[in-house]
Amino acid sequence: MKRLLVAGVMVASVFAGSGPVLAEPVDDTLEIDGMPIITRTKAPEGHPFDEVLSGWLFREAETRDVERETIENPGMIAVEDGETMWNTVEGTEGKSCASCHNDAAETMKGVGARFPKWDADSKKPINIELQINKCRTEQMGAEALAFNKGGQQELTAYIKHQSLGMPVELDLTEGDMQSWWEKGKDVYYTRTGQLNLACASCHETAMGKFIRADHLSQGQVNGFPTYRLKSGLTSLHQRFRGCIRDTRAEQPKAFSDDLMALETYVTWRGTGLSVETPSVRQ
Repeated sequence: MKRLLVAGVMVASVFAGSGPVLAEPVDDTLEIDGMPIITRTKAPEGHPFDEVLSGWLFREAETRDVERETIENPGMIAVEDGETMWNTVEGTEGKSCASCHNDAAETMKGVGARFPKWDADSKKPINIELQINKCRTEQMGAEALAFNKGGQQELTAYIKHQSLGMPVELDLTEGDMQSWWEKGKDVYYTRTGQLNLACASCHETAMGKFIRADHLSQGQVNGFPTYRLKSGLTSLHQRFRGCIRDTRAEQPKAFSDDLMALETYVTWRGTGLSVETPSVRQ
């Protein structure tokens, strides 16, 4: 109870404008192995900000530098593991991902910039993790991967890494994507938990302020799965659930309708930013 009260007072001070100070994102540019990465760009119409900013701009210099070269990026170990999984035969059909999709550097280029996409079979948005499971069960005769297990994060990181540097751009005209976007927006602005916080509380209202040692960013997701220096490789829905846990609210299941809607909306909020997977954050 004491920890909850302390957390509540600290958060309240952030939103009241006292205590933690405002700090602008750094004026820096990112290249990864010489490839230019878009870390700031004009926001799409209807966005609450005029400019969309990568979380990279809110990190300390040492953290930013780790992402500049893949050889220094600890998240690349997961990408290499994902490549191994890509080429591993599994299931009753005797197939690997490569059996159908060949060289991921060619066939998966752009995929990470365009998901979530509309899935006509389930009549819902589908992300890369769910697409992997769909391929495994329907094409490979293999079992679906459990959340964050069996190499799910690593294979997702490998697939998204093939789109490194490409700008995020969702197609909201597909199927019923627009209504899921609207549902995700509702989730984003809905306050929950004992701390009565929404996603927007930190990543919009308090964006740029410090809470404890964390410089609050816009909460962009263009770098997931991301490598967090304090906890290792982290998937997007793992981060969603962690944030919700921190508000002292009940955590929804990964890939639930609410979180898929939220992924759709939050991904759109990063329109135009480059895919950074695996990004490096604190």
